[in-house]
Amino acid sequence: MRPGQVVRPRQVLRPARAVSAILAIALTASAACGSRAAGQAPTELIVFAAASLRDAFTATAAEYRATAPGVILTFSFDASSALRTQIELGAPADAFASADTVNPQALVDGGYAVGPVAPFARNLLTIVVPLGNPAAIRDPRELARPGVRIVGAGEAVPISRYVDACLERLALLPGFPAGYAAAVERNVVSREDNVRAALTKVELGEADAAIVYVTDARSSHNVETVAIPASANVEATYGAVTARGSRHPVEAAAFVMWLTGPRGRAVLAPFGFLGPAGE
Repeated sequence: MRPGQVVRPRQVLRPARAVSAILAIALTASAACGSRAAGQAPTELIVFAAASLRDAFTATAAEYRATAPGVILTFSFDASSALRTQIELGAPADAFASADTVNPQALVDGGYAVGPVAPFARNLLTIVVPLGNPAAIRDPRELARPGVRIVGAGEAVPISRYVDACLERLALLPGFPAGYAAAVERNVVSREDNVRAALTKVELGEADAAIVYVTDARSSHNVETVAIPASANVEATYGAVTARGSRHPVEAAAFVMWLTGPRGRAVLAPFGFLGPAGE
């Protein structure tokens, strides 16, 4: 927060409202792309995106090029919290796609992004273990077993908030031991920069387990999964905004609208992402 800043109430609009709020500027962008002169250099959009979006957004780049031939997407992937800090410090970005709505809303509140936050996808959690499951973790209760090596992400990373909420829900289920969440926390042997780094630790056998997004688990051929009961799972909502310092605000807004629309969702779905709430 900047000195003297007045923080406005947080507001995240429902997908339909968020889309309508940027519709006019996006239509302008579409017209601009359609009238691009032959041979003119393409517009490069720099998109800061959550690490868990890496595979899906890599596929998105080619698909979006068909929609907007004059636009090239360049991605920077990391923890949403780290990317938010980079934007606040002046890093060049045109759009920000976060694994939550908290970080993009903070950028809107601080004057670093143009609201409203547009929810564009949802995700769920699962437990991953190395191939062969050497620690024999068959149930979430066993994450609290002494000696189990768990790897997580930094406290500010969105996945960590979701995991904390999930552990609290698990602790309330029948059969889970008293002090379950605290016991799991004691088993955390390292905290990585982002969720993909935590996944890598498990893939390499440097940890017995981690709780990651379902989409991360699906991206790997080197882990097995242990299901989290549906009643305790936590739904992550992903949100996107246009950076106020964007060099190409019209094109950036058009990309955000595309991401929240049917074609964007169609690209994300094969990677395990769910559509925005209410759809």
